[in-house]
Amino acid sequence: MSNLPLEKISPNKYLVSETKYQIVKAVVYAKKELLPLMQGDLSLDQLVEASRLPKVISPVIGMPDIHQGFGLPIGGVMATQGLLSVGAVGMDINCGVRLLKSSFTYTPEFPNRELLSNLIAQIEKLVPAGVGRERKKGLSLSFEKVVTQGINYLVQEGFATEDDRDSTEEYGYLEGARMDSLTVKAVSRAENQLGTLGSGNHFIEILKVEEVIDQEVARQFGLFKHQICVMVHCGSRALGHQTCNDYTDIFWDLRFKYQINTPRKGLAALPIEVPEAQRYFAAMAASVNFAFCNRQVITHFIRSVFEKQFGLEGRLELLYDVAHNIAKWEKHGGEKVLIHRKGATRALPPGHQQNPKKYLTTGHPAIVPGSMGAPSYVLVGTDKNAETFFSVNHGAGRAMSRTKAKKTIRESDFQEKVKGIIHNLPFRLIADEAPQAYKDIDLAVDTLVEIGLAKKVVKLAPLAVIQGH
Repeated sequence: MSNLPLEKISPNKYLVSETKYQIVKAVVYAKKELLPLMQGDLSLDQLVEASRLPKVISPVIGMPDIHQGFGLPIGGVMATQGLLSVGAVGMDINCGVRLLKSSFTYTPEFPNRELLSNLIAQIEKLVPAGVGRERKKGLSLSFEKVVTQGINYLVQEGFATEDDRDSTEEYGYLEGARMDSLTVKAVSRAENQLGTLGSGNHFIEILKVEEVIDQEVARQFGLFKHQICVMVHCGSRALGHQTCNDYTDIFWDLRFKYQINTPRKGLAALPIEVPEAQRYFAAMAASVNFAFCNRQVITHFIRSVFEKQFGLEGRLELLYDVAHNIAKWEKHGGEKVLIHRKGATRALPPGHQQNPKKYLTTGHPAIVPGSMGAPSYVLVGTDKNAETFFSVNHGAGRAMSRTKAKKTIRESDFQEKVKGIIHNLPFRLIADEAPQAYKDIDLAVDTLVEIGLAKKVVKLAPLAVIQGH
C-alpha cells in the first residue's frame, strides 16, 4: 500500500507527493475511480524513486494503467538526458501489440462459433503458447539476422511484406543491435522461440469493430463497423527476460564506479556513453528486433490459417504494430532525449515529423488492448499529448496480483464476464488473467481522452481468444 498523497493539479492529473530526495516531479494521470487501485500497491512509490535518478527530465509519468512492477512501475514513462535504466524498460523487452484487419464483416451467422473455434485451433497448432514453449520444428531463419536486421530480414525471406515493415514502429528495426551483446544463456533460451506466444497476458484474439468513433480517421485506417480483425500481443520471450536479468546485475554492481545514486536494484542505471550501457543498449535493441520479428512470424502463421480457410479473400493486412517496453532516442521540444516507456504506448499526433509516412496526416494508430472479455481501442495522439512525451496507456492495467486473482476469483464470475467469448483454456489455467483481475479499460482510456491527450478511433469487442499460460 502506498502512503503517498496525491495533489490534483488539473483534471485527471495528479502530482505525487514530493520529497526532499526528488530531482524532478512525478505525476500520474487517472480518473478518480482509479485512484484507490493506484494507492493499493507500490507503483506510486516506484514512480517517486525514478524521479530521484540523475539526468531525468521532468516529469516522470504514470499512465492510467499504472501498477507495481520491477524498477519503474508498469505504465511508466521516463525521459532522460542519456541515462539508461534496465528496469525502466522491463523484463519483456518490446512486449507489444499489433492489429490485423480483414475485409470481412461480422454477422450473427458469420463467423459462427464452430468456425471461430476451428480458426483458433488451427492457429494454436502453428503458434506454440505457454511458459518456455519452443517450436517443435525450427524455422529456417538465422537468429543472428533476426536480432540484428529485424523485419528487413523477414521481408527478404518472404515472412513479411514491405507494407508490414512500414506499418511497424521503428519500421520493425531498432538500430544498434549486436549479437555479441547477448549472453550465451539469453541466446540458448530464445533461439527456438521465434513465432511463439508465451504466457501471462499474451494472447491472440479475433475481434470485431463494435463502434466507429472517428469516422474520417477510421476510413483512412481502413477500419469499418463490424469488421473482423485479429490482435496479437506478445514480446521477446526469454531473450528479453534474460537480457534484463543479465544487465540489471551488471548495472547494479557498477553504480559506485560511475557514481549513480540508484534507489534500488530494479532501477539500476548508467550513463549511456559508458561501455556497459552501450552493450545493454545493443542487447536491448537485439531483443526489440526479435520481438518485432516474433509478432511478424506469428502473423505469417495466422495469415496462412485465414488464407487456407477463406482463400485470397482471407488476406489480413497489418494496421500497425506498437512497442510497450522500450528505450529509444526521440525528439521532444526540439531536443534529442532518451525515452523509456514501460507498459506505455507511443502516440504521435498528425503532422509529427517522426510519424510513419503513411500516417503523417492522421497520427499513427495507438492500439490499446483490454483484458480477456473486455473491449480494446484504437487511439491517436494529439498535439497536447506532448506533455506525456507523446505516450498513452498500453492497456487496462492489473487491479490485483496473479496470486490474489487465483485465490479470490470464482469460476462462475469469470464465466459471466466472458460469456459468449470462445477461449482456448479452462478457467483453472487462466484465472489470473480473468477480467476481474484488471482495471476498467474504459476508465483508463477515458482518463486521457477526456482531457484531450488522445482521441478514440474505434472500439473493438472480442470474439475468440488464444491465451498463453
